[in-house]
Amino acid sequence: MKLYYRPGACSQASHIVFHETGLEFDSEKVDTGRGTTESGRAFLNINPKGQVPVLELDDGQFLTEGSVIVQYLADQVPDSGLLPAAGTLERVRIQEWLSFVGSELHKPFDALFNPAVPAEYKIIAKEILARKFAFLDAHLGDNDYLAGDSFSVADPYPFVVLSWTQYQDIDLKEYKNISAYIARVATRPCVQEALKAEGLV
Repeated sequence: MKLYYRPGACSQASHIVFHETGLEFDSEKVDTGRGTTESGRAFLNINPKGQVPVLELDDGQFLTEGSVIVQYLADQVPDSGLLPAAGTLERVRIQEWLSFVGSELHKPFDALFNPAVPAEYKIIAKEILARKFAFLDAHLGDNDYLAGDSFSVADPYPFVVLSWTQYQDIDLKEYKNISAYIARVATRPCVQEALKAEGLV
């Protein structure tokens, strides 16, 4: 399998899960601005959406959408403990969190990173994020990880999205539980491996 990624982007979550599962994989960096991969391939031929991550399977098929990819990877190594069995409420809870991160945390950051978005709306986006951070902080007051006491595929995605606050002048110090959560996830050896692979540490 091969992971197409951009350093620091949401594809980092898939990168982390690869390391957590121990699955063998290749990776290729993508310049989404130029639309090319590190080897010079036209990225739109790989993913017409123009977004990372993309997982190229061994049979040549492509899988997109990070929340789907991390679940697919975890299912390849069911003993990893990263994802409960299909059909259980525990698995649905993880999917619930992945959906929350994608729609409620990730999307406002899209506006903040887009230079074409008016400054007035960026203020609104930060206000929206503040409300979501307050909710998340309260949840993490009773839980070490998003889905309970154990690290799962629900955790790499918010870890990555929350890291973007440093680029948008958003201070997380008042959210003590979120700050502790970020530090907790960051100490995992496989997380550090992924960060090093992307040249971020």
